[in-house]
Amino acid sequence: MSADIPELKNFNAAELDRVFAQLESEVATQAGALTSDAAIEAFRLEWLGRKQGRLGQLSASWLKNAPPDAKKSLGIRFNQLKSQIEAARSSTAADTGAKEISGLDFTLPGTTRRVGVEHPLVQTMAEIVSVFQRMGYSIGLGPEVETDFYNFEALNFPPNHPARDTQDTLVIADQEKKPLRDRLLMRTHTSPVQIRTMLEQAPPLRLVIPGKVYRNEAEDATHLARFQQVEGLCVDTNITFSDLKGTLDHAMKALFGSSVKTRFCGGSGCRKCKHSGWIELLGCGMVDPAVFESVNQRRIELGREPIYDPAKISGFAFGMGVERIAMMRYGVSSVGNFYSADMRFLEQFA
Repeated sequence: MSADIPELKNFNAAELDRVFAQLESEVATQAGALTSDAAIEAFRLEWLGRKQGRLGQLSASWLKNAPPDAKKSLGIRFNQLKSQIEAARSSTAADTGAKEISGLDFTLPGTTRRVGVEHPLVQTMAEIVSVFQRMGYSIGLGPEVETDFYNFEALNFPPNHPARDTQDTLVIADQEKKPLRDRLLMRTHTSPVQIRTMLEQAPPLRLVIPGKVYRNEAEDATHLARFQQVEGLCVDTNITFSDLKGTLDHAMKALFGSSVKTRFCGGSGCRKCKHSGWIELLGCGMVDPAVFESVNQRRIELGREPIYDPAKISGFAFGMGVERIAMMRYGVSSVGNFYSADMRFLEQFA
């Protein structure tokens, strides 16, 4: 029998009392000398280590040779000894920690951990989305790398439409050999999510679509090649332009205050509105029936039933740049400030 394992002459109660009292005394003596984390860890390894721990060696040696009627009593004593070891280790560790803390000067000022806030663009996008969620709109998301079909064709952009010009669209390389509708590009708007949603869901539909879009723009105070956009789509029976006006008027008042007035101009923009107190914030309009036809055709191609009947349903769509809204709300003159990572600018929103 090694020096680490006391000799056990037999397995009667008196002999077990003797050897376990010896072990418990040794544990108590060692525990009183533990004054550091390193000593506590060495104590744990000596007694409870998986490979060389004394408790494991004792258990393997004594239980193996114990008669059946003594194994239960022997197991109980091992559990008691293990509990004593663990209690000694835990209490000593707590005492050591208290001693280390007592060395601190609590009169010194503490270190303040600054709490961050959401970026102003993230805040603005979340607020826009929440306005439409409160009106019953669900959130739609989709890929930023799109096919020509979802980005243009299904939305009724013919092949010669100016929006397809490569000077405006960032096209993925090596797509020339593919059919036009399958060519990949960076989406120029979040509108493809409208098509993807209509392919999967039947009307009625109310959808708000936040996300990042890309265009080959010359960057200046109001333009970026990558920017954030929120679009919306409403499709149901008897949807009219009055529904569109009421929805967007409510949304703008929710974002800018109830005193804000809105008006709707035809065409792609209003030069006559310049310098008159009116700011163009978003584009909108009724959904072209050709878009519903395109969705139906695609559903047929996918082996599904055409469910968007232009004779029975109508809808409207709108889209706005999040940066433009944020610039108006916070009085920011250059869109580049939002992406500059200049803490002097961003701390204004903390």
